[in-house]
Amino acid sequence: MARFIFVTGGVVSSLGKGITAASLGAVLEARGLKVTMLKMDPYINVDPGTMSPLQHGEVFVTADGTETDLDLGQYERFLQSTMTRNNNFTTGRVYADVIAKERRGDYLGATIQVIPHITDEIKRRIIESAEGFDVTIVEIGGTVGDIESQPFLEAARQLRFELGSRQALLMHLTLVPFISTAGETKTKPTQHSVKELRSMGLQPDILIVRSDHDIPKSAFDKIALFTNVEPQAVISLVDTPTIYKVPEVLHEQGLDQIVVDKLNLECQPADLADWHRVVDAQMNPEHTITLKMVGKYMDLLDAYKSLNEAIVHAGIHTHTKVNVDFLDSEDVETQGVGLLEGADAILVPGGFGERGFEGKIATARYAREHGIPYLGICYGLHAAIIDIARNVAGLENANSTEVNPNTPYPVIALITEWTNEDGDLILRDEDSDLGGTMRMGEQECKLSCDSMTYRIYGTTKVKERHRHRYEVNDGYVKTLEKAGLKLAGRSLDDSLVEVIEFNDHPWFVACQFHPEFTSSPRQGHPLFKSFVEAAIRKREQG
Repeated sequence: MARFIFVTGGVVSSLGKGITAASLGAVLEARGLKVTMLKMDPYINVDPGTMSPLQHGEVFVTADGTETDLDLGQYERFLQSTMTRNNNFTTGRVYADVIAKERRGDYLGATIQVIPHITDEIKRRIIESAEGFDVTIVEIGGTVGDIESQPFLEAARQLRFELGSRQALLMHLTLVPFISTAGETKTKPTQHSVKELRSMGLQPDILIVRSDHDIPKSAFDKIALFTNVEPQAVISLVDTPTIYKVPEVLHEQGLDQIVVDKLNLECQPADLADWHRVVDAQMNPEHTITLKMVGKYMDLLDAYKSLNEAIVHAGIHTHTKVNVDFLDSEDVETQGVGLLEGADAILVPGGFGERGFEGKIATARYAREHGIPYLGICYGLHAAIIDIARNVAGLENANSTEVNPNTPYPVIALITEWTNEDGDLILRDEDSDLGGTMRMGEQECKLSCDSMTYRIYGTTKVKERHRHRYEVNDGYVKTLEKAGLKLAGRSLDDSLVEVIEFNDHPWFVACQFHPEFTSSPRQGHPLFKSFVEAAIRKREQG
């Protein structure tokens, strides 16, 4: 049976539970174990799909078409296993399913309570996610002490009791602050955090103590003594120059061996050669470029988490330091395209809504007219299409019906039906719910053999992930092709435009899908790698 590692956080939020948990998973994978991860989120939303990126960060899309927490992106970047709908659920999802069962009469008229009905549903989902794996790492969202996460913690307590210490352990992350005015490291917040856990019947087996300063041995001794955690199981995680060094840092302190011993796992020594290469390439670049990214959620860069990491990965695989200048598309509207001067490459990411969209269109035009490598993703494709329609094809006031339903030239429109890979006809209209009605998940794209995109990928068929409602209106494609647009990729049934290029341009690619979701530090992604290589050439040519 699978082993479980429950991961909690205390003292403050944003300690890096996801990165730490994923890094441990990466080291266990390097020891030959099959590892998966699960994120339990305490908010009431059924999923993050309709939540504001400025509050929640990006919505990560799994291959099976599920809108999930951004931590699942971290999991996929660190692990070799692919996440599914079983790897993330919220309090809202749990309650919705339990209430649906009660309405159907599944509970035979019983009074429905948090214990046992909610906790049983949580435990069922945890067990389900572990099927086929040696180790399942379960990250419990929120901070210990929050009322919202108590059902998850109680479910973890029950599972640890039911499975025993050889099959389930608890790893707790805390903050050990350094008070500069006193010149002292303070352990009291960690002590109180563990005390809170123990009041719920949970005793940590491992403590990961986060700090921006080196922690003295006396502090470790005090933490171990007052938390009842073995001294060797108190692991220091000081801020690192790159998150991809965390697996190495944890391994050097023997975290994986502690887990292997406590869970009685049989496995080989860890081979972290891939991670050594990643860190070395990132820390020792040979080139430097400036990338201008023009989006609408620049106040919270976690809104573009996967995209930012994909750019880092491209830098790793081209030995390049990519300096990203994040520009709000509204600023481009009000202050002009002069903000784009000095760019070696320009990227317009995905997004929704009217705000800042004209700035994205102006950005696409600037990149096209000045021969600057351009990558448009999702909404960045729409911006490029509208620019070509208005400014090259002469379709005055062309637009997307998402922004202007009355545009005379709806070059981007709500496509009401398409066929998925299973051959099923998918339908939607303007009145469809925003959540769960988009074209979603991994789908196959056919690339034209005479396209640059084909040469980049090296194959005629690629699988990438989608998350959108509006598409290129096929009725205008021939007109746009006469204006210089090159159709580089279509959906499997030929009904939808997936990738475009622009003739007589050194590197101009826009895609309907989100390639950032399939990029990883060890493998990179061909599209981002080629994009950065084009930027290097642009910089060298002046």
